Amino acid sequence: MADPIHSAGGASALASRLAHYAAIGVAGDLLVRGARRAGPSLGPAVHSLAVGCIAQGIRLTRSLERATEGARLTGGDLLAEARGRLGEEARPPSEAGAAATAGGHDGHEH
Repeated sequence: MADPIHSAGGASALASRLAHYAAIGVAGDLLVRGARRAGPSLGPAVHSLAVGCIAQGIRLTRSLERATEGARLTGGDLLAEARGRLGEEARPPSEAGAAATAGGHDGHEH
């Protein structure tokens, strides 16, 4: 059975990202339409500016995703090292996930 906390979080993050891109698209469309009404010669320039801004937003999002993943991996490494100092053997992520889902949400029956 899937972990409802993590699956809801993933769905929430995806919905948030989709809403973000939809808002950018709507704002860009409104900007371009407004520019076209203001003057036919302004439309292409504003369109190009809007596309450039969205491209920069995508680059920034990717950069933030890489930084977040790096921080998550570093945290996992620190946790494994701390467990090692306590004499515990850190399980590989695939084993930890399988054990947690085998008997319940945290590896034991209720």
